Amino acid sequence: MMRAARTRFWFLAALAATAVFGGMARAEQTHYSKPTELPNPYRLVEGWPTLPASMNGGHWGEVIRVHVDPKGNIWVFHRCFNVVPAGQATCIERGTANPPILEFDPSGKLLKSLGVGLFAYPHGFTIDADGSLWVTDVNDQETILGMSARNADGVIMGQEVLKLSAEGKVLMMLGKPGVAGTGPDAFDRPTSVAVAPDGDIFVSDGHAPNKFGTARVVKFSKEGHFIKAWGHKGSAPGEFDEPHDIFVGGSRGRVYVADRRNSRVQVFDQDGNFIAAWKQFGQPSSVFVGKDDTIYVGASFPDPSAKKGELRGIMIGDAISGSLKAFIPDPADLDKVTAGTSASGIAADSTGSVFAADVGAHNLRKYVKVK
Repeated sequence: MMRAARTRFWFLAALAATAVFGGMARAEQTHYSKPTELPNPYRLVEGWPTLPASMNGGHWGEVIRVHVDPKGNIWVFHRCFNVVPAGQATCIERGTANPPILEFDPSGKLLKSLGVGLFAYPHGFTIDADGSLWVTDVNDQETILGMSARNADGVIMGQEVLKLSAEGKVLMMLGKPGVAGTGPDAFDRPTSVAVAPDGDIFVSDGHAPNKFGTARVVKFSKEGHFIKAWGHKGSAPGEFDEPHDIFVGGSRGRVYVADRRNSRVQVFDQDGNFIAAWKQFGQPSSVFVGKDDTIYVGASFPDPSAKKGELRGIMIGDAISGSLKAFIPDPADLDKVTAGTSASGIAADSTGSVFAADVGAHNLRKYVKVK
């Protein structure tokens, strides 16, 4: 009887192990379509938006982020029409003719511009449910191209997150301007900011390179009080290597992080508990999730057959399962792109139109679904 019991135990254990490891094997073998195998049900809206000739001759510089406000207007955060140095243009000494924040209506008409003198190196940008603007500045230098990075008050710009009114008034500051840190009240090149429906604030911190090797997410209350931080530099689940963008959204209110140098999108709950890591979206620079749980990722993929060995575009999928739905290829000629990503900022409106902010190609794009 003892031998029979032991035999039955090991038989059941073997079955359990087969089920567990077999399931893991099947999960590892999940096939995801290549970008070029996916449909593209979108068309580019030519000539959108209308940029006044008085602003840089009607030509964009490095465009870093784009978002849609609760009224449906489109806001752009860019590097003051600058293109020098390539990939890291600055707003220093660009003057009142080159404002870093622009508001457009859906037709592409410019409504408003603001933010002059507030930023050295614009990076992260979002809009909360009340219409307030949230921005980050990743500058970590006292001088840029020989120019002082100090503002009119003599304070070095950078290393902070600002909350602005729609008129450009500073309502809140997180971090210490010009000071790098890893504690609850300082940042080490904060790349992006997201705001949950209840007002909690999430900051992705650690643009590469940075002083302390930082790679984390920092959470604050709506009043700006530190709640917690999670993550450090690494490649394991919950670790980061240049968390380049962050978004809180979808029907489950999850936190999505474009973990760029790890070539994956990581998903968490709002307490920082790890849910998933998705490599099928390529190397992400931007991430946005709609209320319908559609995820949009501005990404690149290694491709020996493509120019410079890289395929760029917008991956579209399901924000719950991670499945892929569509791919919008980047129209830019990479031979003409000196440095910088495309779709470094991404957003979608309630009609399904998609907006992409291009750093490298110096462009702002709008796509609509083909009916």
